Amino acid sequence: MTLPEPLERLVEELQRLPTVGPKTALRLAFHLLSAPDAQVQALAQSLLDVKSKLRTCSRCGHLSDKELCAVCRDPRRDTSVLCVVATARDLMAVERTREFRGLYHVLGGLISPLDGIGPSELRIQALLDRLEVEKPGELVLATNPTVAGEATALYLFRLLSARNLRITRLALGLPVGSDLEYADEVTLGRAFAGRHEISAKL
Repeated sequence: MTLPEPLERLVEELQRLPTVGPKTALRLAFHLLSAPDAQVQALAQSLLDVKSKLRTCSRCGHLSDKELCAVCRDPRRDTSVLCVVATARDLMAVERTREFRGLYHVLGGLISPLDGIGPSELRIQALLDRLEVEKPGELVLATNPTVAGEATALYLFRLLSARNLRITRLALGLPVGSDLEYADEVTLGRAFAGRHEISAKL
């Protein structure tokens, strides 16, 4: 199919998005083509804003448009419990459960030697620094129940087990090999409510 060059370029760019194939990209392109100018301009501006105005929270690593994210700025949060997650998307998944009222620490990924990601590529040193300053009583390891998630949780447990710190893991109920962001609120909420202390074997 021969398309005008601007339309073809738009379709190509849309196909770069996750799960968007050629047919979906073409359908989205024609939708944008028929949309009011103001709507298209608002979309374009929001895309520019999300790249230029978002940063990571200087405390926890979550996404924010300010120095501290909304969670870290909230005085009602329980500072005695710190939940470690891999990504901002996982943090948002936990927040949707309304089960956890503590603070978070976003690692920025999971340990995965095959992908060239070791502990030094993650925000583990920042976590150690926070533990020294904030001294929470409990650390919840809320990494995905995947090989990389379990490896990361085990690494953190061994690194921190000598500290006077309760270290817990989310309860099973989350399917092995699944991602937190795809878990429904009830399942994830129950996993939080049933979290347990972990041993070296996890």
